[in-house]
Amino acid sequence: MAVNMANVSAKQITERRAAAVGTLLMGRRAFGLLKSGRLPKGDAISLAQAAGVMAAKRTPDLLPLCHPISLDSVDVEISLDASLPGAHVRCTAAVAAKTGVEMEALTGATAALLCLYDLLKPVDPVLEIVAVRLEYKSGGKKGYWTHPKTQTPPKAATKRPRIGTAAVITVSDRAFKKIYRDTSGPALAAGLKRIGFSIKKRIISPDDRTVLEAHIRRAARGVDVVILTGGTGLSSRDVTPESVMAVCDRLIPGIGESLRASGGPATAALSRSVAGQLGKCVIVALPGSGGGVRDGLYVLENLLPHAIHISHDGKH
Repeated sequence: MAVNMANVSAKQITERRAAAVGTLLMGRRAFGLLKSGRLPKGDAISLAQAAGVMAAKRTPDLLPLCHPISLDSVDVEISLDASLPGAHVRCTAAVAAKTGVEMEALTGATAALLCLYDLLKPVDPVLEIVAVRLEYKSGGKKGYWTHPKTQTPPKAATKRPRIGTAAVITVSDRAFKKIYRDTSGPALAAGLKRIGFSIKKRIISPDDRTVLEAHIRRAARGVDVVILTGGTGLSSRDVTPESVMAVCDRLIPGIGESLRASGGPATAALSRSVAGQLGKCVIVALPGSGGGVRDGLYVLENLLPHAIHISHDGKH
């Protein structure tokens, strides 16, 4: 069976972070020697931290299908727990890249545990490595993920600072007529909240230029961004790009280009996503599918904060 490294060439560079944890169980005597720094081979904690950092950086050399990435930071924390007795290891890795750092964090945590094992085995052969797992990861299209056993949410996954206010417009004749339930609008609103926006307005509009243009103008009053989902395709009723261009004072071509670059290769070229400014409000049109919303949020997560900042002349 053939194996292949995932092709990440079409992905956007985003800030990625991951943390992995694990525990080494030991006897009371070994724990006392580790805590007092009196092990035969020397300072086990400092050496294990160094081993974890070194291993995280060498992850692609150990795991054949991991992408070589230039890590921005690796932090290995070791805490002693007399109640076990044992030592808890936590490795956090961060990078700005097209792929995540879960395996780097796991490799770093595992190497630190193995280093502790090596330094403790002369005084305690009954050692056990347990509970090695990914604690959380962030970045990329899927955003934050936290392991169900994580009791304290990681700092990187806590609520983000407020970026601004947003309005969401679903453009669909069928959703407007309640022939089918709108799903892309709620998904878009939830994604914007995760990024750091408070949702001030939710609108469902028919695929009608006159009506949609009026909705966009009203929605833009008092909010920082208006994000539309739907009506960017090639059918005769797909008029969202024309409506956005009609109401905007000027266009932002790069956002549409970035949205197409991040989409699936089979359909991205057919999307007519556009963006522009109406006063200081940034307006973006996304496709109406769940995948289009997900891909769009992946791009906008990095673009919108800076776009809002410069739209307000750097004063927002």
